[in-house]
Amino acid sequence: MALVPCQVLHAAILLSYCSILCNYKAIDMPAHQTYGGSWKFLTFIDLVIQAVFFGICVLTDLSSLLTRGNDSQEQERQLKKLISLRDWMMAVLAFPVGVFVVTMFWSIYIYDRELVYPKLLDNFIPAWLNHGMHTTVLPFVLIEMRTTHHQYPSRSCGLAAVCTFAVGYILWVCWIHHVTGVWVYPLLEHLSPGVKIIFFAAVTVIINIFYLVGEVLNNYIWDTQK
Repeated sequence: MALVPCQVLHAAILLSYCSILCNYKAIDMPAHQTYGGSWKFLTFIDLVIQAVFFGICVLTDLSSLLTRGNDSQEQERQLKKLISLRDWMMAVLAFPVGVFVVTMFWSIYIYDRELVYPKLLDNFIPAWLNHGMHTTVLPFVLIEMRTTHHQYPSRSCGLAAVCTFAVGYILWVCWIHHVTGVWVYPLLEHLSPGVKIIFFAAVTVIINIFYLVGEVLNNYIWDTQK
């Protein structure tokens, strides 16, 4: 795809995430006032990740346009750093975390929404915003993978980074429970300590699987085109 259409696409998706984040933060929900605020929810963290990622995409597109036809080696080095950061974020955060949030949320929601998204939240969060947080993330990240080639890190480094993120978030959830006595997600209230350990381990494995899926999909798309 040509650079200009990609640039417009990146800018549109970035604006979409900025709108979703602004509308979400404007909601006066009791959960926003408790310990950890919005940052205790993986959905919110994922929205920030996606917004930052597409912000870097827009910055990379602009830098590519500005350096086109320019022989400055310093600008070329800076552009390569931006591209490396963009590719790393896509591989390690934007794709695996985004796909994980969408698939896990809707899987649990279909089984029993009260475990992850109590009906009470419908009074605060409109349906379009819910889909903006839990649905559109998947097509956006798939479109990005289809339109832009991303260089994945070595598999060991990529999996290590994904594991670090997953374990870090699990520890954050456990710390919030330690401080407040309340689990971030109602689902965890129904699990025994042993089952919680198995659940957290399974979550870590699943997000690593999504990393591998992203790597395979990226290679398939671009190797086929080559």
